[in-house]
Amino acid sequence: MAKRTTTRSTKQSTSRSSGRSRKVSDLVKALARVAPPALAAEWDNVGLLLGDAQSPCERVLLTIDLTEDVMLEACELNVQAIIAYHPPLFDPIRKLVSHDPATAVLARAARAGIALLSPHTALDAVAGGINDWLAEGIGDGECRPLDCASALAARESFKIVTLAPVDVVDRICAAMSIAGAGRIGDYSQCSHSFPVDGTFYGGPTTAPRTGRKGKLERVIEQRIEMVCGPKALSAALAALRAAHPYEAPAIEVHALAAQPSVREGQGRLLRLSEPATTLDIARRLRKHLGIKRIECAESSTPTPSHHEMIGICAGSGMSLFAAAAEAGATLFFTGEAKHHDQLAVVRGGRTLLLAGHTNSERGYLPRLAERIAPLVPGMAFTLSKRDRHPLVDV
Repeated sequence: MAKRTTTRSTKQSTSRSSGRSRKVSDLVKALARVAPPALAAEWDNVGLLLGDAQSPCERVLLTIDLTEDVMLEACELNVQAIIAYHPPLFDPIRKLVSHDPATAVLARAARAGIALLSPHTALDAVAGGINDWLAEGIGDGECRPLDCASALAARESFKIVTLAPVDVVDRICAAMSIAGAGRIGDYSQCSHSFPVDGTFYGGPTTAPRTGRKGKLERVIEQRIEMVCGPKALSAALAALRAAHPYEAPAIEVHALAAQPSVREGQGRLLRLSEPATTLDIARRLRKHLGIKRIECAESSTPTPSHHEMIGICAGSGMSLFAAAAEAGATLFFTGEAKHHDQLAVVRGGRTLLLAGHTNSERGYLPRLAERIAPLVPGMAFTLSKRDRHPLVDV
């Protein structure tokens, strides 16, 4: 079984001071590095949700939910920011008043000058995020997203294509590179070229570089391809035309589709190196999450005695059950599921384990603090002691 790198006993993470005062904007950037907003679900609301990015920030409180008790704790600790995994601002609001329970916490945060941030589904999707952490608690094996994220670097959004004589290829590529094209990751001046057989027929007003006007000509040219971002596109095209010897060079601009990630996305499909029973998996999860109880829905029809393929999604993840089942998962683990969804799992001859919505998420907070702290030297991170699952056994 995979070893955890943090424990629930972790209360505070503090990094060494960098010698300068920190701002909320530093925390925003650090959180974005740990949980890139581009990975969040389309319906989600992540990043800085309330506050002034230029305000000082030395103390941060981490919580799953921003409740009244957690807000009181934040004020007592005199923090300048709260990272709440669940977005405190989600649905549109028309009023922000203290006498309305729905907005009272937000009004208090605004009045106290406390910034509110949330990573939510971006933290679920990122490599090393909550879902990967849950997989660690189940056991060793191969793990991949159930719903792969699609991402494309901004400076690789387009591909510029042109045709030119062989002797000017380097000149054109150099000019486009200076203008900002041809950058892939940390590499610059990236291009592709290969010979092509081209034809042209010059009209009466043309002055062809090779061949004659009024006659169909066939020439051997080089096809040049370079990626480019939207900000550099105009300058790159202007540089191409300036460096090109033709009167009317052939130029194409293609928008590139985003590429699915093999490591990032919503949910996880875990193939265990050593298949385990439902009871063994439940025991491992209870220990990993630090909870005493996990609910199980299991079909009365014959099911595998040992599970190899397991679907995982923190929180309320039943929207990914079908993808997990299609991929061969015989057990699905999430935080909560509706009654009829539970019945559907049972009818399908599969096993469902439920830990409670926030129970499947809260144990990751110490690791989140440890990942952010080194990125913002001088900032202290505290885990809320009043953040808890809303349901208790009676």
